[in-house]
Amino acid sequence: MRSERLKILTGNSNPALAAALCTELGTVLGGAKVKTFSDGEIWVQIEENVRGNDVFVVQSTCTPADRHLLELILMIDALKRASADRITAVLPYYGYARQDRKDRSRVPISAKVVASMLERAGADRILSLDLHAAQIQGFFDIPVDHLFAAPVMIDHFRAYGDLDRLTVVSPDAGGVERARAIAKRLEVPLAIIDKRREQPNEADVMHIIGDVEDRDCLIIDDLIDTAGTLVKGTKALIERGGAASVSACATHAVLSGPAVENIKNSPLKEVVFSDSIPLRPEAAACGKIRVLSVAGLLARAIQSIHEETSVSSLFV
Repeated sequence: MRSERLKILTGNSNPALAAALCTELGTVLGGAKVKTFSDGEIWVQIEENVRGNDVFVVQSTCTPADRHLLELILMIDALKRASADRITAVLPYYGYARQDRKDRSRVPISAKVVASMLERAGADRILSLDLHAAQIQGFFDIPVDHLFAAPVMIDHFRAYGDLDRLTVVSPDAGGVERARAIAKRLEVPLAIIDKRREQPNEADVMHIIGDVEDRDCLIIDDLIDTAGTLVKGTKALIERGGAASVSACATHAVLSGPAVENIKNSPLKEVVFSDSIPLRPEAAACGKIRVLSVAGLLARAIQSIHEETSVSSLFV
């Protein structure tokens, strides 16, 4: 696709994905300097004319989340002041999404705060991938296109998996809708792990709902952080449910703290991620971790938005 009005820019969070996306679109990555002053303050300059252009800023707000979020906000402000016609924030990973409601006293709704910041900075549209909760779309008063990495994952497991032995597993009650959609597309059974979470990043498995005995289980989640909950679920499926093997797939490879060691030392056969977040070197070196690219999916969405055509065909 060639268009003089289309510009793709990126900050420092995931330049490899932005470059792959441009390759899919047949265009070049726009020029932008995102550096720091000696005291750590972020300095931004857009290096080409964007007046009247349709600009897409690709930036995952992954670790360090605060820095990458502020980079995005400053880039949006710079583009707005440079008279870009429309600015779309492309967030392959939308950080601060796990606090999406007030579930206890005196806590913020962080997902709403980030939405307000992006709007106030001057974003005209949001393109996101696998939000932690779909209702986050409602925190924005601008259009939001919410894509899912599921088509990429489904194609992978159709090509490389033994579907006759496969059971898709939701790691908790909140992820049932996501897991059911993939199980339906793969035409395989669904099981659910019922768990109780006492503290963030801590969970105790309670029950397994569904038959997983002698089955190859595939746990479906939107993100994996420390992998502690994932490992507990894996052990429960094998020890309590009698599963033959357990693999997992998640869109976002947050992988903080001891996550890679947890995965490496667990009975997990394989964990599949998208490239919405770049892997740390130790994660990239782990033989159990595989990465699938969502560059083609995001490129098709950007093309549809730019050409004002429907993106509904990209949804699961």
